[in-house]
Amino acid sequence: MLESIRSVAKGWVGKAILALITIPFALFGIDSYLSQAGNNAAVAKVNGNQVSIQAYSNAMQNLRNRMQSEGKVDQAQLDSPEVKLMVLNQLINQQLLDDELKRAKYAINDTQLATYITGMPTFQNEGKFSQELYDQLLQQNGLTPKKFEAGIRSELLAQQAQDGVAKLGFIADTRAENIVKLLNQKRLVTVSEIKTKDFISQVKIDPAEVKAYYEEHKDKLRSPEQVKIEFLLLSASSLIPNVKVDDAEIKKFYDENAAKFQGDEQRRASHILIGFGVNATPEQKAEAKQKAEALLASIKKNPNSFEELAIKNSQDPGSAAKGGDLGLFGRGAMVKPFEDAAFSLKENQVSGVVESEFGYHIIKVTEIAGTSTDYEALKPQIKGELMFQKAQAEFIEKSENFSNMVYEQSDSLQPAAKAFAGQVQSSDWVTRDEVSKFFKNEKIAELIFSAESISERRNTEAVEISPNNLVSARVVDHKPSAPKAFDEVKAGIEDLLRLEAASKLAISKGEAALASLQAGKVVNDIEWIPEVKVDRKNAQGLTQLAMTQIFKTNVNQLPAYSGLADAKQGYLLVKVIEVDSSGLSDKETLAAAKSELDKVLADEYIAAYKQSLRDKAQIKINQQLILNNAVN
Repeated sequence: MLESIRSVAKGWVGKAILALITIPFALFGIDSYLSQAGNNAAVAKVNGNQVSIQAYSNAMQNLRNRMQSEGKVDQAQLDSPEVKLMVLNQLINQQLLDDELKRAKYAINDTQLATYITGMPTFQNEGKFSQELYDQLLQQNGLTPKKFEAGIRSELLAQQAQDGVAKLGFIADTRAENIVKLLNQKRLVTVSEIKTKDFISQVKIDPAEVKAYYEEHKDKLRSPEQVKIEFLLLSASSLIPNVKVDDAEIKKFYDENAAKFQGDEQRRASHILIGFGVNATPEQKAEAKQKAEALLASIKKNPNSFEELAIKNSQDPGSAAKGGDLGLFGRGAMVKPFEDAAFSLKENQVSGVVESEFGYHIIKVTEIAGTSTDYEALKPQIKGELMFQKAQAEFIEKSENFSNMVYEQSDSLQPAAKAFAGQVQSSDWVTRDEVSKFFKNEKIAELIFSAESISERRNTEAVEISPNNLVSARVVDHKPSAPKAFDEVKAGIEDLLRLEAASKLAISKGEAALASLQAGKVVNDIEWIPEVKVDRKNAQGLTQLAMTQIFKTNVNQLPAYSGLADAKQGYLLVKVIEVDSSGLSDKETLAAAKSELDKVLADEYIAAYKQSLRDKAQIKINQQLILNNAVN
């Protein structure tokens, strides 16, 4: 039962068909998944179809549940923009694929569907399809045969479309063998670096050269345009001190979002299950409950008998043999009544008789891992969150009036500062890059340095420089860009010319040494590092630049030499002494490697296929809504 369901989750497509359905849209199809999510705010629109915030939140929560069940919960990772966009892209891709299946009229007939389902190991009993097991597992997961079979049909249709594309990713045996040997080839090498810095002391720069360079590049050697500005910030955080939140609001929020505040706590529990079967009569349920209560009475008399009684009496075949042990699990992994009971018990405490859709349970918590937080500990955190939510709502209400006022009274920021209890701040001389970095926003920098702002000295429009932060700025003084004086740049020009000359000397020496080595001559003033054997995965301390050059070197004749000029660093000489391609000569290894290459190529074709669907589609993503949406 519970243990069996969890075992099912580890198999088949996506490990999520029956029990802990971690990717429900893969089972039911995106249309069903999104239609069940409600018609609330959209995080994306795909060819006119909405992906709702609820659908996205469900997918994020499913990911969290899966990670939690595997003991891999990392809230910081789940909250990262990369993971959030990855989950959304899965929803978008599935929608696009479903649209394409309908357009191209892909089909799976009833015979194909029946053959696939009856062949699924999940529904096999002693090597044969079991109708009883099929009905039982579907009912346990709240699925009708019609809904389940529609989900499988959708999955097979998607697989059919992708399989056709994947078959294009084929690589010939000979080419695969050459690629594999090249990728796994080992080379015995040494390198020598002829460094620019070693030649700097040899360089003398004529002052006339410095002056000539200045005159030639005078137009590029300019001080940047600068301004002095005033600016006014309207921020949600500045509204927080005036926000009031009472204890009743805090408690209500905690009760409504309890699951969100459970930390990473996990429980290890054992249970004894007395089932009452599908569509049980009241008499059958009463009989099962009576048996469970009798077992509980025995356990109370002898707490050490729990494991033995579980082995003899529990009707959960997956856990009974292990004394009822279910292993560690977090919230969301078990059905609600079971979870509520397990997370209310202390370590080594035994529950009363707990009813779930599977039957009657007697639960014993054997281990508590991770951290849990109660209401009193969380009260300050919740209060802070509610205060910010109220401040954010007030900010939204005020933002439009703020924007209107800085526009309508554009000759000063003081009226807006007075109206919104803000403070006008001033800057020293700043460049455009400095403005952009300070506000972390390119748009406000563009507005400040626009011809209109500089000439008319009016307030810029209000710009949301980051979530919940609006800024308007005004230029109060301006310095245009101007050529720098020779004395300002003299030292820098001299250093640049010295470096260029030293680089030329290093490269010249390197090229001469390479020519001599390739001609079979001995070059005595080159220092080689000790020989090392490298492959593409093991650089043995060599730089990426050196590794790239090593494997670009033509090795038709050994020893082989090559070189690479770097205007800043100097010259890199490479010597390849031996080449070993024997590591993948046996047929089995080559066949496995070819299979992997075929798979990689097939994945690339499928990715390109999905990208082609995206390229033809009209997709609009509400980035802000995604980034502001936390995993519940």
